[in-house]
Amino acid sequence: MKLAKLNDGPELFFTLQGEGVSVGLPAVFVRSSRCNLHCHWCDTDHTWNFEGTAWTHEKDGTPGYRKHRKEDVTFEMAPEAIAERVAAFPCRRVVLTGGEPLIQEAGWLELIAALRRRDPAYVFEVETNGTLAPSEAFVEAVNQFNVSPKLSNSGMAAAMRLKPDVLRLLVGTGKAWFKFVVATPADLDEVLALVEVMPLPKDRILLMPEGRTPAELDQRGPWLADLCRDQGFRFCDRLHVRLWGDKRGV
Repeated sequence: MKLAKLNDGPELFFTLQGEGVSVGLPAVFVRSSRCNLHCHWCDTDHTWNFEGTAWTHEKDGTPGYRKHRKEDVTFEMAPEAIAERVAAFPCRRVVLTGGEPLIQEAGWLELIAALRRRDPAYVFEVETNGTLAPSEAFVEAVNQFNVSPKLSNSGMAAAMRLKPDVLRLLVGTGKAWFKFVVATPADLDEVLALVEVMPLPKDRILLMPEGRTPAELDQRGPWLADLCRDQGFRFCDRLHVRLWGDKRGV
């Protein structure tokens, strides 16, 4: 499998879930490399913003920032070897993240099976952008889908970032929660339109402020919290940013 690389090894770490309905729970994160989208504000751009691609990123104007060399940010590892590392932590909640994890679904199924052979109590969350349909086997194996459909603030055309059939499939699993990154109050109009058109279950929607620092979250959080209260959505903060800042491996 192609995982994101952190220092000299895979980006695999034990922390607290920082977002979504499982926020605050201890979890082991395994970050895959590669993504089929290219969000302008993505905070895991090392999984897709490679040399030779045409994508833009909000860090482009930051001194010292440049596109990544694939070999510098990719760590290849077999599912069984990943399972051994995950099993070394005293935690049975595992978050499969990326990038876009569903690009490597077959490998994840092997990892899930390997860990459940060790302990059937393992719980698996998958963080996905909602553009790739999971197989029946994957839906059965996973406990929770944390789906993050992208809005126009991501900088991509709707045809690329929104796949209605996939979102409806995920709704039908009964295992999906839908999290939207909100940068301005106008983004709410897009969310409300998706709720109606898909349709998406309103009690399974979370709105999260876009931000890489506590200051940015503080700026957007209060008015977004008001919108969530008034519209009946769940508010989602970014706990890991609050605790550790814009860092990897936390």
